[in-house]
Amino acid sequence: MKHPAALLTLTVLTTSLFAQAADPERARNLAATCANCHGTNGRAVAGSGIDPLAGIDTRVSLQKLADFKNGQRPGTIMPQITRGYSDEQLELIAAYFATQK
Repeated sequence: MKHPAALLTLTVLTTSLFAQAADPERARNLAATCANCHGTNGRAVAGSGIDPLAGIDTRVSLQKLADFKNGQRPGTIMPQITRGYSDEQLELIAAYFATQK
Protein backbone atom coordinates (compact mmCIF):
# COMPACT_ATOMS: atom_id res chain seq x y z
CA MET A 1 0.00 0.00 0.00
CA LYS A 2 1.40 3.37 -1.04
CA HIS A 3 -0.39 5.71 1.37
CA PRO A 4 -1.22 3.89 4.61
CA ALA A 5 -1.42 7.15 6.58
CA ALA A 6 -4.01 8.57 4.19
CA LEU A 7 -6.07 5.39 4.40
CA LEU A 8 -5.87 5.42 8.20
CA THR A 9 -6.94 9.08 8.32
CA LEU A 10 -9.88 8.43 6.00
CA THR A 11 -10.95 5.43 8.09
CA VAL A 12 -10.83 7.42 11.34
CA LEU A 13 -12.78 10.33 9.86
CA THR A 14 -15.43 8.06 8.38
CA THR A 15 -15.82 6.16 11.64
CA SER A 16 -16.08 9.44 13.54
CA LEU A 17 -18.84 10.72 11.24
CA PHE A 18 -20.85 7.52 11.66
CA ALA A 19 -20.42 7.65 15.43
CA GLN A 20 -21.72 11.23 15.53
CA ALA A 21 -24.67 10.48 13.27
CA ALA A 22 -25.59 7.46 15.40
CA ASP A 23 -26.03 9.57 18.56
CA PRO A 24 -29.73 10.49 18.73
CA GLU A 25 -29.06 12.74 21.72
CA ARG A 26 -26.34 14.81 20.05
CA ALA A 27 -28.49 17.94 19.58
CA ARG A 28 -29.76 17.76 23.16
CA ASN A 29 -26.23 17.29 24.49
CA LEU A 30 -24.93 20.28 22.54
CA ALA A 31 -27.89 22.42 23.63
CA ALA A 32 -27.31 21.48 27.28
CA THR A 33 -24.26 23.76 27.29
CA CYS A 34 -26.63 26.73 26.94
CA ALA A 35 -28.53 25.93 30.16
CA ASN A 36 -26.33 27.94 32.52
CA CYS A 37 -27.47 31.21 30.98
CA HIS A 38 -30.59 30.39 28.96
CA GLY A 39 -32.20 27.93 31.38
CA THR A 40 -33.06 24.27 31.14
CA ASN A 41 -34.27 23.45 27.63
CA GLY A 42 -34.01 27.12 26.70
CA ARG A 43 -36.59 28.39 29.17
CA ALA A 44 -34.82 31.41 30.65
CA VAL A 45 -35.85 32.78 34.00
CA ALA A 46 -38.36 35.60 33.54
CA GLY A 47 -36.87 39.01 34.28
CA SER A 48 -33.28 37.75 34.00
CA GLY A 49 -32.55 39.77 30.87
CA ILE A 50 -31.49 36.58 29.07
CA ASP A 51 -33.38 35.66 25.91
CA PRO A 52 -35.37 32.42 26.08
CA LEU A 53 -34.48 29.98 23.30
CA ALA A 54 -37.36 27.50 23.56
CA GLY A 55 -39.80 27.60 20.67
CA ILE A 56 -37.85 30.12 18.58
CA ASP A 57 -37.89 29.37 14.85
CA THR A 58 -34.75 27.54 13.76
CA ARG A 59 -33.92 30.12 11.09
CA VAL A 60 -34.18 33.00 13.56
CA SER A 61 -31.94 31.30 16.12
CA LEU A 62 -29.47 30.22 13.48
CA GLN A 63 -29.21 33.76 12.10
CA LYS A 64 -28.56 35.15 15.59
CA LEU A 65 -25.91 32.49 16.23
CA ALA A 66 -24.27 33.22 12.86
CA ASP A 67 -24.29 36.94 13.62
CA PHE A 68 -22.54 36.32 16.94
CA LYS A 69 -20.03 34.00 15.26
CA ASN A 70 -19.11 36.41 12.46
CA GLY A 71 -19.05 39.51 14.70
CA GLN A 72 -22.17 41.18 13.29
CA ARG A 73 -23.97 40.96 16.64
CA PRO A 74 -22.24 42.21 19.79
CA GLY A 75 -22.26 40.22 22.97
CA THR A 76 -20.28 39.54 26.10
CA ILE A 77 -19.76 35.79 25.87
CA MET A 78 -21.82 34.60 22.89
CA PRO A 79 -19.28 35.59 20.20
CA GLN A 80 -16.65 33.41 21.87
CA ILE A 81 -19.04 30.52 22.47
CA THR A 82 -20.37 30.42 18.91
CA ARG A 83 -16.86 30.39 17.44
CA GLY A 84 -16.31 27.13 19.33
CA TYR A 85 -19.04 25.35 17.37
CA SER A 86 -19.14 24.21 13.76
CA ASP A 87 -21.98 25.43 11.55
CA GLU A 88 -23.49 21.93 11.71
CA GLN A 89 -23.43 21.99 15.51
CA LEU A 90 -25.10 25.41 15.58
CA GLU A 91 -27.81 24.07 13.24
CA LEU A 92 -28.43 21.15 15.60
CA ILE A 93 -28.66 23.48 18.59
CA ALA A 94 -31.06 25.88 16.85
CA ALA A 95 -33.26 23.00 15.65
CA TYR A 96 -33.33 21.47 19.13
CA PHE A 97 -34.51 24.67 20.78
CA ALA A 98 -37.15 25.18 18.09
CA THR A 99 -38.79 21.94 19.22
CA GLN A 100 -38.93 22.97 22.89
CA LYS A 101 -42.16 24.43 24.25
